[in-house]
Amino acid sequence: MSKDVDQKVADSALANEPVDQKMDLTMCKSGDVTHLTLVGDASAFMAGFGTMDPNFLHGIIHQVGNAGSKGEYPDELGIKFMLAFIKSRKPRDEIEAMLTAQMAAGHVAAMRFANRLAHAESLQERDSAERTYNKLTRTFTIQVEALQRYRANREEKVVMQHVPVSDGRHAIVANAIGSARETAPKKPVRITDARQSPREILGEPRHAPFPPRRRQKG
Repeated sequence: MSKDVDQKVADSALANEPVDQKMDLTMCKSGDVTHLTLVGDASAFMAGFGTMDPNFLHGIIHQVGNAGSKGEYPDELGIKFMLAFIKSRKPRDEIEAMLTAQMAAGHVAAMRFANRLAHAESLQERDSAERTYNKLTRTFTIQVEALQRYRANREEKVVMQHVPVSDGRHAIVANAIGSARETAPKKPVRITDARQSPREILGEPRHAPFPPRRRQKG
């Protein structure tokens, strides 16, 4: 790896931005387990998967490889497609990386059942493929919304600002992004001085005083 690439990787790790670098993998399959080996320095790819832990990077690559593998041999094209999707979403932490990995696996599974639905030869096969396809696509939509909410919560900031008050003091006002609330108008409050007789407020209806109650003779 050249010095320029090393510097680019170091800078991206500080900025938590993925490096646009090709991922080289070797794949082999033993039974139902697909083994993937990352060729090259893992630090060159960790930022692209939202992590600085090489164990997490190798783990998620292994999980994606087994989720996207089918048949007797590893599906190299499908696995690289899923990994490319994860990198394209630019996850900023491990939770975002796992969510995008689940989205990629769900999409691949949905496309497989879409193929089964297109080639179904019986009503039972068609109904089974259609139900599974609908569940997978609905789950994908929910995962997209979950990722958007998670990112929005991370980006939400509280802005503190000082507002001058007439008596020289300062009031602290917290403005949360996206959480503005409307308050109902308050009723006017009557303020009187105990040393003065209460004055009549313009615009208010006048009420006649209640007549005194007479005591009944026993």
